[in-house]
Amino acid sequence: MSNLVKLIDLPPLGDDRGSLVAVEANKTVPFDIKRVYYIFGTKPGVARGFHAHKALKQVAVCVTGSCRMLLDNGREKEELLLDSPTKGLVIEDLVWREMHDFTPDCVLLVLASEHYDEADYIRNYDDFLKVVGV
Repeated sequence: MSNLVKLIDLPPLGDDRGSLVAVEANKTVPFDIKRVYYIFGTKPGVARGFHAHKALKQVAVCVTGSCRMLLDNGREKEELLLDSPTKGLVIEDLVWREMHDFTPDCVLLVLASEHYDEADYIRNYDDFLKVVGV
């Protein structure tokens, strides 16, 4: 894997009753968590994302189902299938992200380092390339 893709382990806890994953800021997740959201019910053939953030960092976890993640720092691109509730994908700032091929049951949980701020978004790919100096 490249330096672009960083997966973190989210160890399951549990017993014969089932499993539980604990997510903790600055322990399992490498930053303070200021916002949590999840994406679900994505229609077949719909892709999401298509943006980068100037400062925000995120961890994305497919709680159920799967989706294909494309990460791009302007110099390299990497794709991976996110399909485990015990793996978190760390998405650093200034990384273009796209999400494709959602399964019908996909629930994508996202943990963010900052509160929502529209000014932090870069929504145009050419603008993104200028910001990262490519």
